[in-house]
Amino acid sequence: MAGRERMASMDAAWLQMEEPANLMMITAVLWFDGAVDLERLRAVVRERLVERYPRFRQRVVPGPLGAPHWEDAPDFELEEHLSTLRVPESAGRAGLEALVGDWLGVPLERSRPLWHFHLVRGAPGGDVLLARLHHCIADGIALARVLLSLTEPVDAAAVPEAEARDEGSGVETPSEVERQPQAPGWMRFARGARSALRKGAELVREPILAGDLVREGAKGAAALGKLLVLPPDPRSPLRGPLGPRKVAAWSEPIELERVKAVGRTLGGTVNDVLLTAVTGALRRYLATRDAPLEDVHALVPVNLRPMDVPVPRELGNRFGVVFLRLPIHLAEPRRRLREVAKRMEHLKRSPEAVVTSGVLELLGRTPAALERAVVDVMGAKASLVATNVPGPRQPVSLAGSRLKGLTFWVPQAGHVGLGVSLFSYSGQVTVGVASDASRVPDPGALVAAFQEELDALATLAP
Repeated sequence: MAGRERMASMDAAWLQMEEPANLMMITAVLWFDGAVDLERLRAVVRERLVERYPRFRQRVVPGPLGAPHWEDAPDFELEEHLSTLRVPESAGRAGLEALVGDWLGVPLERSRPLWHFHLVRGAPGGDVLLARLHHCIADGIALARVLLSLTEPVDAAAVPEAEARDEGSGVETPSEVERQPQAPGWMRFARGARSALRKGAELVREPILAGDLVREGAKGAAALGKLLVLPPDPRSPLRGPLGPRKVAAWSEPIELERVKAVGRTLGGTVNDVLLTAVTGALRRYLATRDAPLEDVHALVPVNLRPMDVPVPRELGNRFGVVFLRLPIHLAEPRRRLREVAKRMEHLKRSPEAVVTSGVLELLGRTPAALERAVVDVMGAKASLVATNVPGPRQPVSLAGSRLKGLTFWVPQAGHVGLGVSLFSYSGQVTVGVASDASRVPDPGALVAAFQEELDALATLAP
């Protein structure tokens, strides 16, 4: 049928992965100083999101042989995708976290374009924007950049144009959008990784994972073989059957300079320090549950899209994942940091991310039942998803309201029930935890343990 476009196989993989207890949805929570003007927000979303990116006005329909296609929604109404909610002011932060957790378990309406924004009134300190977007539209890094393209610098004169464009602060225009060449999938992923490394884009934007992710084919085959024989993670409270109820919590913003100071003194990147604090938090949490203090793997998404060019209008998924073994067995924080840095360095020299992206692309061409079986096998090899996304370095505003902070989660595929996110913005970093209530019912405990671990590292680096 005219006007239909077949969904890319890697995007289809994320659509097919969805189950009632494990939604393939990317969720962002943005909080502001004071109230947000709804009409102004509506105008910004229409101009910078709906009119700029076709996916936000397209729905998913089955095509020939059942393959998913994109189709313009004939009855698209922005009001159906931008609604308001209210929390009682007396509910405080806990009430807001409970509201977000509730919506983490609500699927997006399949008959409409797969996204929804909720403007939450009554939250302490100011309004909150809860954004829910399906992973088949794009990967987390791309969608974070798209969301931030709705914003503009608080003081535009203080931000050089090139830096503002790189940071996704609202100056990207449709004329700047470049279409990626339609090369075979594996070649595109490799090309994107080489470009990102060559221009140094990932390295400058700590704390995002960076490194040379491309190697010769033989090494790629060896990496795939290693992944296939990787044993399942040990039994622990973090793993097990999932249910429909989800929960969420996040920290107050943490000064990024404090994290950098720890890295300078003890040795390690910002990313190393943050992941060490995550590891220590998991150790503390497992100890409270009388669980064995054994190493577990985190699935870490790795961006394979060049960060120095605008996000293409067709969006899509351009990323891989690596399996990072977190040294939970190590009790001493300094040793734990050294081990995390060592394991991260090894992964940076591995083709694992490119290999897994190719696997995801192939899975998108397989029947959904087979794909879920493969994803479940791979998912059994990890206990959590850990994401690290860089935001603007300077303060930004959205619809005239200053953005105070944000947190961001990608879905936990393969029956993984825990997601930990680290989002840096304007010299601060926020840690967020989203989990299945049957696995980690008290995500706030993990957030508190993360802050305790960061304090413990800081005392070693006066």
